[in-house]
Amino acid sequence: MNGSRASIKTLISGIIDGMSRVKSAQVVVCPSSVYISEVSEMLSGRNIAYGSQDVAKEESGAYTGEVSVSMLKDIGCQYAIIGHSERRALYGESDQIVAEKFVAAQKGEVTPILCVGEVLEEREAGDTEAVVQRQLKAVVDLAGVKALTNSVIAYEPVWAIGTGKTASPEQAQAVHAFIRQWIAEEDAAVAENVQILYGGSVKAANAKELFSQADIDGGLIGGASLAADEFISICEAAG
Repeated sequence: MNGSRASIKTLISGIIDGMSRVKSAQVVVCPSSVYISEVSEMLSGRNIAYGSQDVAKEESGAYTGEVSVSMLKDIGCQYAIIGHSERRALYGESDQIVAEKFVAAQKGEVTPILCVGEVLEEREAGDTEAVVQRQLKAVVDLAGVKALTNSVIAYEPVWAIGTGKTASPEQAQAVHAFIRQWIAEEDAAVAENVQILYGGSVKAANAKELFSQADIDGGLIGGASLAADEFISICEAAG
C-alpha cells in the first residue's frame, strides 16, 4: 500500500526506461488495485506484464470492497498474488481461503502467484518444511497438483522480511529444493517446470547470488521494487 498517481507514474516510467538492460527475464509489476488501469495504459505494447496484489475468492456479489478475478481480467491483468504473508498475518487468511483464491484466479484465467512461508517462531522450532508443506497441500488438495503448472510459487521466509534477519542463499535454496521435491513426489513433470520465486528481502546486492541457486527461478520483490533502478538491477540479475 504505497504510492500515488505521481510516484507510480515516475516508478513505471523508470522501469520502462531500464528494460533495455534486461536480457530475457520475465518482468511483472503488481500495483495497488486503484492504479492498475493507469499502469496498464503505460505498459501498453511493452514487454512487462502486470497483475494484482490480491483477488477475491468469490466471483461476484455482495462483497463490498473486494475485487473479483473477472474484474482483473477485464482490465488485462495476467497475474494475481495469492496468500501473501501480510494477507495471512494481518487479515487472517487461512490456508483454505488462500486455496480458494488460487482456484478462483485460475478459473478466471489469471495466473496465481502463490505465496508460502514460515514466521520466525516456526523457523526456530524447526517447522519450516511442515508449514510450507501444509500451505502447498491445501492448494493441491483443492485444485490438484497439475494446477501448479499454470501458477507461480513464491517462498517468503516471513522472518527475513523487514526484521534485520536475513536468509542466506543456501537457506533459501534448501526450502526451494524441498518445495520442488515435495511437488515431484506428486508429479515430477510439474515440479520440473513450475517457477519458484524467492521473496525474502531481495535486493540488487544479493539478487545474483540468490538467483544462481539451482531451484530459485526469480524473485518476488517487495520494498526494493519501489525504486526503479534497484528493481531493474534485480531484473538484470535474473537474466
